[in-house]
Amino acid sequence: MNSSHTAEFWFDPICPWAWMTSRWMLEVEQVRDVSVTWNVMSLAVLNEGQDLDEGYRALMDRAWGPARVINAARELHGQDVVEPLYTAVGTRIHPGGQKDWDAVLTAALEEVGLPAELARYAHSDELDDALRASHERGISLVGDDVGTPVVAVEGVAFFGPVVTPAPRGEAAAKLWDGCLLVAGTPGFYELKRSRTQGPDFS
Repeated sequence: MNSSHTAEFWFDPICPWAWMTSRWMLEVEQVRDVSVTWNVMSLAVLNEGQDLDEGYRALMDRAWGPARVINAARELHGQDVVEPLYTAVGTRIHPGGQKDWDAVLTAALEEVGLPAELARYAHSDELDDALRASHERGISLVGDDVGTPVVAVEGVAFFGPVVTPAPRGEAAAKLWDGCLLVAGTPGFYELKRSRTQGPDFS
């Protein structure tokens, strides 16, 4: 169970469930020999052309901003900035509960030492081709009927795990080991039960 692995993680920065899973994934890097590459996907892209209620449509319209800014940071400043910027953005949006995402993005860019001018990409589609390509690469591994997060390891990808609160220590390691086991089973597709608890950011 302790052999070295490379993994990829796709997230939309506004998704609270992706946030929970990402905190687990960071813990996994500490307790297992795993190296993670962080990638942006987009719930706004995923829901394009869908019949959404007014409230969720408004959320999807806003969802472009954080994904676009993290995508722009990657495109202009390299892969290594993705996880720190996601953490800075997500900490403010999720446990921080901040609703002004333009302010969130400005503060997060400052925190990680990236140029403030990147914030303008929240309202610009000029790098959307790269965002869509990152999104499509992740979703192509799991299918259109799932969302974020997506984890891929050694060529096998899955949606989730959806978990709250984020496991720590040996509990995180055991969940990772279980994910590897099911991902390594040819023909395995799904385990699921109804969620009865919201995200626990504590």
